[in-house]
Amino acid sequence: MEHILDDYAHTNGLREVDTRLKLLLGCSCILIGILSATPYAPLFIGISLGCAVVLLARIPVGIYLRLLTVPVSFAVTSCIVILLLTGGGGEIWAWSVLGQHLAVTAESADLALLLLARTFGGMSALFFIALTTPAVELFGVMRCLRLPQEFIDLSMLIYRYIFILIGEAIAIRNAQVMRHGYTTFRNSISAFSMLAAMLFLRSWEKGEDLLRTMDARCYDGKLSVIEQGCRPSSRALCAAAVYLGTCIALMILPG
Repeated sequence: MEHILDDYAHTNGLREVDTRLKLLLGCSCILIGILSATPYAPLFIGISLGCAVVLLARIPVGIYLRLLTVPVSFAVTSCIVILLLTGGGGEIWAWSVLGQHLAVTAESADLALLLLARTFGGMSALFFIALTTPAVELFGVMRCLRLPQEFIDLSMLIYRYIFILIGEAIAIRNAQVMRHGYTTFRNSISAFSMLAAMLFLRSWEKGEDLLRTMDARCYDGKLSVIEQGCRPSSRALCAAAVYLGTCIALMILPG
């Protein structure tokens, strides 16, 4: 499961679509969702991009919903707090708990709905990029944008080591589970501390191995990145323009 995003990014139905177009679409949708004062545009973005990921990119619905559950659950928790602590407008629902008056007002309900819609739309746009675009192509776009070479190289190394550390952590934890390392709470604390210590040592060792490997291959201070040479088709550009225009129209729609 640690490679699931990268695997789908290389095998999805939108794999051949120009990376710059997908980045433009996803980043623009995130910006529109943030700037929108009403939930119409973020909800439209979340639903439409979710359908694109499932129907066009052919990502399994279960996988997409599992990825979306974590950020949405955090947003729901925040919405509950906003509902109870934000005032303004007429009361929709009120009750007393331990002598404390709690109420849900019209303004708090609108703000909670807007927060939930923005989270849904923003994460849908982010997952649209992550599930349809390999990270290697993102680094190529960074090169096209003339970002600093050091920043691109560091991003590539960090991305690579995320999966290395996840793999090492899973291997160490599986070995601990086979030795009954998590049978009691005390054993779990001890096993987790050992896992963290070993993970630090393994990361250091992997870094040293990487340096030796790069030196053996005549590393000259620059990591090669494949840049896309083709341009998006006029049909794809028109479709993206119409979609973003619809999102902007919903953004400026009065509540």
